Amino acid sequence: MNVLIITGGSNGIGKAIALKYTSEKYTVFSISRSKTNNVSYHQLIADLSNSTEAIKAINTVFSNLNLQTVSSITLLNNAGSLGEMNTVGNLESEKIQQTIQLNTTTPLVLANEFIHLTKELNCKKQIINISSGAATNPYSGWSIYCTSKAALDMTTKAIATEQSNLENGVKCIAIYPGVVDTNMQTKIRETSEREFKNVQRFKDLKNNNELYSPEFVANRIYQLDSSNGLENGDIIDIRKF
Repeated sequence: MNVLIITGGSNGIGKAIALKYTSEKYTVFSISRSKTNNVSYHQLIADLSNSTEAIKAINTVFSNLNLQTVSSITLLNNAGSLGEMNTVGNLESEKIQQTIQLNTTTPLVLANEFIHLTKELNCKKQIINISSGAATNPYSGWSIYCTSKAALDMTTKAIATEQSNLENGVKCIAIYPGVVDTNMQTKIRETSEREFKNVQRFKDLKNNNELYSPEFVANRIYQLDSSNGLENGDIIDIRKF
């Protein structure tokens, strides 16, 4: 049995990935703050900005698995938020904390649980973190998002370094999905230029039909995964494949 545990699998990229892996006969568990209709994968409701709820959810997933039948298992940290788009000095402190929690702390917390819960498994084990080019490119008005994704990339590299020294370690990878036509992009285009001075670029990408579809991203990730194209510690920009 091949297993995928994905956060934020109720819409956008997460839903497309969950559907793709389900179509490839994976047993898929989505952990998200909401459910989506007319899908066959398992859905658990949790507030992923709350570490206690996130930990409880992933342990619930494992309590429903017969680990003796698992031949591969993947944790895909997809859930994330742009947070408040504004310049530092004009941000709400609580919103800073909420976004860092969701984008950085929760993936690390879940990775910690996943590695602990799979330590006796001798099969393909991996963590895939959905990061962003914003991890390496600073944007005015995106300080929280850029910071959180840069931290997620370092989390990926640190875990990969630790696990590479183990005989039965977990592979850890980060993926930049490119600019994808999701609700997040809608939110970006609705932002004022005062809050985000690069907003016109994202409007132009939409108007010029230059956004990736969630399905394209899901297919590309699955292709890389199934072809063993993901190496431990990789930071992969799918626009370059």
